[in-house]
Amino acid sequence: MKNFTSVHDVKNPDKLIREAISLKKNPWKNVALGKNKTLGLIFLNPSLRTRLSSQKAGQLLGMNVIVMNMDKEGWALEWIDGAVMNTNKTEHIKDAAMVLSKYCDIIGMRAFPTLTDREADYSEHVMKQLVKYATVPVVSLESATLHPLQSLADSMCMYEKWHKNKKPKVVLTWAPHVKALPQAVANSFSEWMQAIPVDFVITHPKGYELSSTFTKGVKIENDQAKALKGADFVYVKNWSAYEPYGQMPTVEKDWLLSAKKMETTNNAYIMHCLPVRRNVEVPDELLDGKRSLISLQAENRLYAATAVFKKILEKSKD
Repeated sequence: MKNFTSVHDVKNPDKLIREAISLKKNPWKNVALGKNKTLGLIFLNPSLRTRLSSQKAGQLLGMNVIVMNMDKEGWALEWIDGAVMNTNKTEHIKDAAMVLSKYCDIIGMRAFPTLTDREADYSEHVMKQLVKYATVPVVSLESATLHPLQSLADSMCMYEKWHKNKKPKVVLTWAPHVKALPQAVANSFSEWMQAIPVDFVITHPKGYELSSTFTKGVKIENDQAKALKGADFVYVKNWSAYEPYGQMPTVEKDWLLSAKKMETTNNAYIMHCLPVRRNVEVPDELLDGKRSLISLQAENRLYAATAVFKKILEKSKD
């Protein structure tokens, strides 16, 4: 694995998921692998699980870890090639990536979308510029359109909880929110669910369609009650509209999940990537219930990151 920015960077998703699960049995088994190697984690946006899990994952592999909140501690970066830098941008990504590559053996970066310029966000210009100019492997800690580490952790949860022969039914349901959120988690989850053996359905109100780039061939159901029937896993997530981009079209029906709505499922597990606006996106009764996987999802973020860094380190030794 050279870089990790989407499921398409993974040769065998099923194998990676199983390897990540196996790492939980002996987390420090590979501590010698990253000896004398440095992991650089660059954040342009806030983080809790992603920062701490990635930092701890590097430590589990014996790596030195450097964390920089670029939005607060670094120079304002220019991302456009050929730009005349006579504004507030102090350093070009070409130079920053060169320096980071001198100091680090793996670079992880988190960069949220603008939610104002769809063309720029969906071109993944920021992440691609880092990949272009870095001379070491790059790992997405969430980009404008995707969050592959989260989806890997989510997939691990399903593998750990589902032991029956038939494919589990997995439902991604849109949820209410007080502000416009990116589509990254939903896009990424859709990609990964298409890469593993599950029966996948997305349900959302009209006006909240995701990009067909990530949902082509996926069953879309605008009737939440219909989608939930027989579900084994229900993943709850808000996202803003793809068109009009970054907006929050009015929703008339009640899309807040409830214990009552869950009665038609196959006693489904509840999933949410966190952070969550309790009793806005998901009620306490579900988040704190026996079928909630939010704690396991958070735990698995550590081993998802460990598995990815491990693969990259092993590749670098070839």
